[in-house]
Amino acid sequence: MWRRVVFGVGAGLVFVVLLGLGTWQVERRAWKLDLIARVDARVHAPPVPAPDSAAWPRVGPDDAYRHVRLAGTFLHDRETLVQAVTERGGGFWVLTPLRRPDGSLVLVNRGFVPGDRRDPATRAAGQVAGETTVTGLLRLTEPGGAFLRSNDPKDDRWYSRDVAAIAAARGLTDVAPYFVDADATPNPGGLPVGGLTVIAFPNNHLVYAITWYGMALMLAGAVVYVLRGGRGPGPAGE
Repeated sequence: MWRRVVFGVGAGLVFVVLLGLGTWQVERRAWKLDLIARVDARVHAPPVPAPDSAAWPRVGPDDAYRHVRLAGTFLHDRETLVQAVTERGGGFWVLTPLRRPDGSLVLVNRGFVPGDRRDPATRAAGQVAGETTVTGLLRLTEPGGAFLRSNDPKDDRWYSRDVAAIAAARGLTDVAPYFVDADATPNPGGLPVGGLTVIAFPNNHLVYAITWYGMALMLAGAVVYVLRGGRGPGPAGE
């Protein structure tokens, strides 16, 4: 008999844990849906001025994917190529500092170029000179590198858009703590290709919640079966 009691208590604890996990996933789903809605609203809102240096300390997650606009002059001689895999295949993001009228700099991801066009000389028409205006999405810095691949500033190999590290490697100062993904406005000569930002937030929380609740229901059924005289966890007759 005591084995049945221990079994029942243990099963009850597991049941509570499974219910808790299911409820946690329901809450996570609500949070994820709210996040998706807020990001979608930012992306499709009219562009606003990109945060200036006075606002940089306040830039955070709530600014990610905000539709922004900024003007300035590109410093093409300081561009950085970051490895990328896109719907157009493998190649590089072209990150170029944009000097604003107040002297501050913002890294702009001007878009994608294939591997055989990494040399700026092969896309000279796209090296826009003089004052220009960029519209795009504000992105938060991506420190460190990509999965299993760390950025290597010494050898100029970049796998993520790490604003601080790129600025240091290029000798840049007074640089915004974010970068901007340029929109799909065509560049002269067709390169770089902007507007390739992927906005995807996996949302499998409902499946996970159903799984945890389903396991809890099966456990409850097993406990009821045992307590009503079915075959128990110990030898027959105990």
